[in-house]
Amino acid sequence: MNMIKHVYIKEYYSVKKRMTEVISYISLVTGAILLFWSFYPIVSFEIYSRLFIQRDVLSPIPRSQLAFSLNTGGSVLGSYQIYSSNLRDFVQANLWFPTMSQTNTPSNIEIKEYYLTIPKLNIADAKVIVGGNDLSKSLIHYIPTTLPGEYGNVNIFGHSSLPQLYNSKDYKTLFTYLPSIEKGDKVIIKIGSIKYEYEAYDMFVVKPDQVSVLEQRYDAAYLTLITCVPPGTYWNRLVVKAKLSKI
Repeated sequence: MNMIKHVYIKEYYSVKKRMTEVISYISLVTGAILLFWSFYPIVSFEIYSRLFIQRDVLSPIPRSQLAFSLNTGGSVLGSYQIYSSNLRDFVQANLWFPTMSQTNTPSNIEIKEYYLTIPKLNIADAKVIVGGNDLSKSLIHYIPTTLPGEYGNVNIFGHSSLPQLYNSKDYKTLFTYLPSIEKGDKVIIKIGSIKYEYEAYDMFVVKPDQVSVLEQRYDAAYLTLITCVPPGTYWNRLVVKAKLSKI
């Protein structure tokens, strides 16, 4: 009778192979989480805005003018495509509505800066530069023709970013949470020792060619707050309208 002296058990997974497999799974899960972390604010805003925020409520300018202006903007940006890597250039306010640049626009306004507060967003005394262009250093009062408190429309641009990058001290992210404004929320403007209190009454999304949002209205004192949406992109413009309620 033959005796079995040795028994061989096949090892299906070596320690090295198991470690490689575990690391692969961890990398896959980490990558998926990072993708979700990056794109969730964009996707969620698009869904929310299509359900609850008005769109395309204003008349666009003629396409011929738009094409010319976008080509001009493209020469500065390198590309006007939504996946362009030149997001940094959108700290220049004059590129937000490329068909209505404030370059060389004359202004007789003597006041050069004032301050904006939005309690709902924890924004306190943010500097607004009248007729400025660099959104990395302040908010911008775009194409100034009237001042806060006066009859007319004051357009204020503020940069935004992905919520994960929000910094209350960084003007490049200051308007990140502007979409959370609700009807009745207060916006306070301080010019010297005078304070003007505005009340939000409307919010909608427009394309960069819908420049009628910047037009003047002289039946009351209006404030228009504008930022880029979805968060972290410059595809569209979110517009918050407010009206003077108290001095």
